Amino acid sequence: MSAAATVALVDESQDAHRLAAEARDRVRFEEDALALADQVYRVARHIANSREDAEELVQETYVRAFRSWASFQPGTNLRAWLLRILTNLNIDRGRRQQRAPQMQALEANDYYLYDKLADDGDGVPDTDRVVERLSQDDIVTALAEVPHDFRDAIVLVDIGDFSYADAAQILDIPVGTVMSRLHRGRRILKGALAETAIEEAAGT
Repeated sequence: MSAAATVALVDESQDAHRLAAEARDRVRFEEDALALADQVYRVARHIANSREDAEELVQETYVRAFRSWASFQPGTNLRAWLLRILTNLNIDRGRRQQRAPQMQALEANDYYLYDKLADDGDGVPDTDRVVERLSQDDIVTALAEVPHDFRDAIVLVDIGDFSYADAAQILDIPVGTVMSRLHRGRRILKGALAETAIEEAAGT
């Protein structure tokens, strides 16, 4: 056998081993991801408008995750990675479904996130009267402006109703870091909502 033929056989063998290892890694990833489906759905149920929307959101999350599985770094927090995909998909969906600005006030239960922010006093001017003109789409749009790390904390604690300890475990960070990111994220989000409320009030 020539040297060239030997090299070709070695290359083929290496390629076969690489493909087999990649296939095993993908199967392991999918199994680990599916084992977290209940936790992903729990968050989706809190941020989606209905059970059907939550199920669709989870399905889209796993389609995206399986498609881009190679970008996940083994050894890092898979739950946080999946929930980040979920959050981004929900924000994208909210943008696609944006309606024309509504003049009627929101229902009381639509203020859940703004009410959370109001409890985190930080000197932002009171906009209670003009914030009534905000729609849920405005909140989704403002949330999209919050940096990923801070947004993750808001979604888990304020929307997903996870405790600080649970959020810390999901994000693989200390509880103190969750609290810090949550406080800073709320300030950014509250400021964005206030600006939107003032702009809409000025435009009327």
